[in-house]
Amino acid sequence: MADDADQSEKTEDPSQKRLEDAHQKGDVPKSQELSSAFVLLGGTLVVGLMIGPAMASLAPMFANMMGQAALIPVDGGAVIALTGELGPKIALAVAVPFLFLMAMAVLGNIVQHRPVLSVEPITPKLSKISPMAGFKRLFSGESLMNFVKGLLKISLIGVLMVLIIMPRRDELDGILFSDLTLFLPHVLDLAVALLLASAAVMIVIGVADYLYQRHRWFERQKMTVKEVRDEYKQQEGDPAVKAKLRQVRMERSRRRMMAAVPDATVVVTNPTHFAVALKYESGMAAPLCVAKGIDAVALTIRQVAREHEITIVENPPLARALHATVEIDEAIPPEHFEAVAKVIGFVMRMRDKRAARR
Repeated sequence: MADDADQSEKTEDPSQKRLEDAHQKGDVPKSQELSSAFVLLGGTLVVGLMIGPAMASLAPMFANMMGQAALIPVDGGAVIALTGELGPKIALAVAVPFLFLMAMAVLGNIVQHRPVLSVEPITPKLSKISPMAGFKRLFSGESLMNFVKGLLKISLIGVLMVLIIMPRRDELDGILFSDLTLFLPHVLDLAVALLLASAAVMIVIGVADYLYQRHRWFERQKMTVKEVRDEYKQQEGDPAVKAKLRQVRMERSRRRMMAAVPDATVVVTNPTHFAVALKYESGMAAPLCVAKGIDAVALTIRQVAREHEITIVENPPLARALHATVEIDEAIPPEHFEAVAKVIGFVMRMRDKRAARR
């Protein structure tokens, strides 16, 4: 009941990270029926295309042995020598069919999911040996589905075997007592037909089972709303923490900016909403923006400027334009050179007058 309740809360589609984590743990959509179907299809191709050449390569050797059976020594050393002589030849003859079957088994898994290497599925767990857990698995919906698939396979393959064998029963009766060279080709043809029919049934069942297993796997990977939020926090960071860090960075940047205001040459204001502090010294290519801000920050810039006797010039259009186009520690754009030059020229003249009066 608890598992059902937990699953009912998983209403969100899994994220890409969730799917990747499942893949790394070896939890992938897989149908054993489809894998078996590929192996059976490979066996059909081996019997139909490769078993003949393999047996043909071994036939002369076995015929020679049967013809000289009485001359072959059977003591211990001779048997070992005979095994050493026959073993490589037999292994070479069956190597290609064996490797082909292995390749089909691997292909049966690759078509279902990306290659995965994980030891977690085989890691010992107490739940795997728990009698209660085993009892639940025994009478679970998955066990019922496997039982239905088994009945379906047996029924369909049985019907196909009857449909293939019954039309040829008279032919089989006739070749039972025929020469071995005539009997074996018939048996091989019948075996290929039966294997091919079985493989076709297994592929159909395997594809249907894979779609079912993939759907169950996808449902199993779904996430609760809390899991989505937790994963977002893990990847992107806690929004509250990020906001706090952003606030701290802004405060530090503001303090550094205010510390540069006393070195400014002039502060251009709106007069209340905008404030831009500019610095210009002889030899500079263009004035630099050392501080800027709006509303409360602009008010602080003006206060610091007054405390350090920095000239404040009210020029609303220029203040708004500079605030929009120039960043802190950057030179003003060329289009504002003329207007800023007039302001700085005015400031310089004011300084000269004050110096003269002093």
